[in-house]
Amino acid sequence: MPTQLQPIPTSLRIIPRDQHSISRKDISPNALRVLYRLRDAGFAAYLVGGAVRDLLVGGHPKDFDVATDATPEQVKQQFRNCRLIGRRFRLAHVVFGREIIEVATFRANIDDGSGDRELAEGRLVRDNVYGSIEDDAVRRDFTANALYYAIEDFSVRDYVGGYEDVQARVLKLIGDPVERYREDPVRMLRAIRLAAKLEFSIDAATAAPIAELAPLLAQAAPARLFEECLKLFLSGHAAAGFEGLERHGLLPALFPESAAALTANRSGALRRMLLQGLRATDKRVAEDEPVSPAFLFAVLLWPAYCRALMALQAQGVHAAEAQRRAADRVTLHQASTIALPRRFSLPMQEIWLLQSRFAQRKRVPRLLGHPQFRAAYDFLVLRLSASDEHAEDVAFWRQAQAEAGEPSGEDEPAFEGDGTPRKRRRRRRRSPAASG
Repeated sequence: MPTQLQPIPTSLRIIPRDQHSISRKDISPNALRVLYRLRDAGFAAYLVGGAVRDLLVGGHPKDFDVATDATPEQVKQQFRNCRLIGRRFRLAHVVFGREIIEVATFRANIDDGSGDRELAEGRLVRDNVYGSIEDDAVRRDFTANALYYAIEDFSVRDYVGGYEDVQARVLKLIGDPVERYREDPVRMLRAIRLAAKLEFSIDAATAAPIAELAPLLAQAAPARLFEECLKLFLSGHAAAGFEGLERHGLLPALFPESAAALTANRSGALRRMLLQGLRATDKRVAEDEPVSPAFLFAVLLWPAYCRALMALQAQGVHAAEAQRRAADRVTLHQASTIALPRRFSLPMQEIWLLQSRFAQRKRVPRLLGHPQFRAAYDFLVLRLSASDEHAEDVAFWRQAQAEAGEPSGEDEPAFEGDGTPRKRRRRRRRSPAASG
């Protein structure tokens, strides 16, 4: 029997063109093409979600999504350059070169008995029951994401109070927060990420259950959590996002061993270093320079590595062996929560393991030629924010690079965005003494 899962009242408010700041010149021409063609074919079509929200606060969206009453199959009939994707959530992608306009059919917040909307232990695992625009609005996550820009009169349609929340810069869940987080625990991370990105506060009722429900993140696929972490930490607001995770009790759920190490580190040195690394990441993103996930996770998991290393050394394990075992242990334990691909976890470990070699100052040409040298050196520089005991090592290796004709300025990226060491480093000519 069809059941209404959680009735949520709606009240339409239309904000006319002269009362909002959205202009068509700020909207992707390809998104406008999709909107106009669907409208001309007799369908309702709206720009929706993050693009509308960001435009209202003066942002510059990279992605433009469309919501319509046309089914995915009907959308495909209108566009040769369209492909249908997804089973859990059926979507149409209209492809314009490198830009994809995502078109979603209005979803209903009901289980109609067809099997197209399915919950498992409170989690939404299938959502393909179509409905009206009012239905679609109430099943979105945050009120700020439930705003619709209408191409026919350039107005903004608001059904759940999202326009006022955007103006007040408040992030608020639609419906009962506990139920919505249980449907999809990753919404807790989205709340942190959006609040950091938009500089919004999180509504008190929306924030209240997060710490208690944080363990639900264990139900999310580790691969999905890896992607969510990349969004959180590589969007230019990594430091604010990390502080949000701490404030709302999500850090132990995502990075349990790092969280424990930070708590045990009374001096706060590890936290200072970690935040300095995230601020440097934000600076690189702002300057449109690549950031490797390998370096990012080396920073995020460094507290865990230091704690594991100290424990092994306290057990009498030889230093080099302790370093390798600590790196493997942290990587393995973290993988049960976040699936860090080997193309990132291996260079991450090398960044850690090279740190001890900087203090030895031996085989200088060989170390300079190591594929991960530059990333490891940048990491050593970062460690200065936690302790000035590394100042002499940093000075030595900076001079070594200068004598070898290698750039050592902060503007030279250590890694390309995919985590592959820069080719310049692999082509470096090594002296005969360094090749033995």
